[in-house]
Amino acid sequence: MVSTTSIEAAGGRSLTVYEAGDPGGAPILYHHGTPSSGAPSEPDDRLAAEQKVRLVSWDRAGYGESPRNRGRDVAAAAEEAAAILDALAIERCASWGLSGGGPHALACAALLPDRIAAVASVAGIAPHGAEGLDWLGGMGEANVQEFGASLAGEETLRPALEAEASGMAVTTTDELVAAMSTVLSPPDVAVLAGAYGEYLLGNFKRALAHGIDGWVDDDLAFTRTWGFEPAEIGPPVLVVQGRQDFMVPGGHGDWLAAQIPGAEAWFSEDEGHLTLAQPRSVRRINEWLLERL
Repeated sequence: MVSTTSIEAAGGRSLTVYEAGDPGGAPILYHHGTPSSGAPSEPDDRLAAEQKVRLVSWDRAGYGESPRNRGRDVAAAAEEAAAILDALAIERCASWGLSGGGPHALACAALLPDRIAAVASVAGIAPHGAEGLDWLGGMGEANVQEFGASLAGEETLRPALEAEASGMAVTTTDELVAAMSTVLSPPDVAVLAGAYGEYLLGNFKRALAHGIDGWVDDDLAFTRTWGFEPAEIGPPVLVVQGRQDFMVPGGHGDWLAAQIPGAEAWFSEDEGHLTLAQPRSVRRINEWLLERL
């Protein structure tokens, strides 16, 4: 069973925190994507229980019931993570992040090295302006437009995301596929056709129930200075990337794996973006993390 609680972060802000899996298991801290909620799915809960994982996640500032932290950078995730670990009496854990959660997981590894034993960036985005990386290269049309608006600033980004959120306010998985069509590769379309598509519909609604502040702040943070350098990360790092990813193309994974000291890389020609959130992939990621925890 998934439990939900509210934990206080810096400045008196509350964060919605979820726990799933085995309450007495090895703790793994999960960072959700953009836009999304940290609420685990039933398969996430079952897999965590099977692997004896205490799965902890939360809604970043601005998503769901977690109030906005205006102006936050990627590094701010480490402060939120530390508050959650303190409140749950977790001294040390492993961590991973999916998509927009990837940079936030890396921030925790860089800034909380005594508390993060190992970290995985899964389909995670690389820093904007990274030398040697065509940052927008290979992205689907919707993401190119979205990040173009982000680079122009919040006054341009907010109405663009409001329009995108309106287009994603659908009720069927077929409508969701149509709304996301320019950023979906064939493997990703396939996984949206089943139960995962229904989960994602509910997840988006939960994340954006009170507006798009979290989405706005994520996008702005990705296109500005992160607040740490990937090359500064000390704990072991796994970079996982699909070559059929139109949301965060493979070049981002290549760059991260090359820049992070000692990083291990798993690259697949058959995987897309959303496929890496499926239990068959998460099982392997958890196993890698647990070996190092």
